[in-house]
Amino acid sequence: MTKADLIEGVSRVVEMTRKDSEVIVETIFESIVRALKSSEKIEIRGFGSFRTRQRKPRVGRNPKTGARVDVPAKTVPYFKPSKELKDMINATKPEPQPEPSVTPSQT
Repeated sequence: MTKADLIEGVSRVVEMTRKDSEVIVETIFESIVRALKSSEKIEIRGFGSFRTRQRKPRVGRNPKTGARVDVPAKTVPYFKPSKELKDMINATKPEPQPEPSVTPSQT
């Protein structure tokens, strides 16, 4: 699913114009980014939580040359799904795939 698909889905469900739905989706994303930039934790009940984690500096390798590369410390976003979301995903059964038809070979 892309952001455009999400906007289209919102506009269909709430019966708003695509432009109004785009404003809603963009506002939600901007709010999440703003909160993460200020090191706040975002918790959406039944969905999950967003927060940031600190990564320590480390020594990496350039995969092409094998040379050592110093990777600096950085802050990365982290998403932890809620138990409800995990349960919903695991409760759905995948649609059965059609079995390939086998034609008997003629000899």
